[in-house]
Amino acid sequence: MNIDEARKKLIVALDVDSTEQALDLVERLKPWAGMFKIGMRLFYSQGPAAVEGLCRRGVKVFLDLKLHDIPNTVSQAARVLARLGVAMFNVHAAGGRAMMRAAVESCRKESAVLGIPRPLVIAVTVLTSIDQPAFNRELGLSGPILDRVVAWALLAKECGLDGVVASAQEAAAIRQSCGPDFLIVTPGIRPTGAACGDQKRIVTPAGALAAGASHLVVGRPIIAAPDPVEAARAVLDEMGASV
Repeated sequence: MNIDEARKKLIVALDVDSTEQALDLVERLKPWAGMFKIGMRLFYSQGPAAVEGLCRRGVKVFLDLKLHDIPNTVSQAARVLARLGVAMFNVHAAGGRAMMRAAVESCRKESAVLGIPRPLVIAVTVLTSIDQPAFNRELGLSGPILDRVVAWALLAKECGLDGVVASAQEAAAIRQSCGPDFLIVTPGIRPTGAACGDQKRIVTPAGALAAGASHLVVGRPIIAAPDPVEAARAVLDEMGASV
């Protein structure tokens, strides 16, 4: 895989407090990333202005708010997010069939009215901070994590979603079940030698792509590095080594 192909698959998580910090990182890292993720920390601190600031600079934004509520509430939220111009946002698969379908349909209708491309809609499965004991004992869910992740991925596909967020440890099974065009966005990516932090189900960049991931989300190993640009280039080098 060449550097440009790897770049399109890398999503840098802007886990910072201010729009100024986010924009600084974007200016430095946009040659090395295909998309930037705005999560709860930045969005709840700065609001929609953070998203609009990035979109005005022509970068693709993955808005990671994990919508999870009754179908009508999520439908209306999806309509608002479509207006923001994000490239992708997510809902939680645990919200069920009606909620996921409502998100996609509302997003589709709003995008058509505005004459803009519909954002990709993906579903969060099981957080990468959850390991098997926590899944069974704390969440009270039976069976292996893998089985639940694949079941939610199949449900998301049935509901018309474009893909899922899942650990790369489940990527191969999702790819086999959901086909070659289904997006598999994988957080919990840790370059060789990086600290795990609070992540449990982690995989290296090369390992994630080899397992079938379509996009890798990398935050702290890049933005908290002494030289974020060099850290991003090192991740791309590891991604290139996957093929």
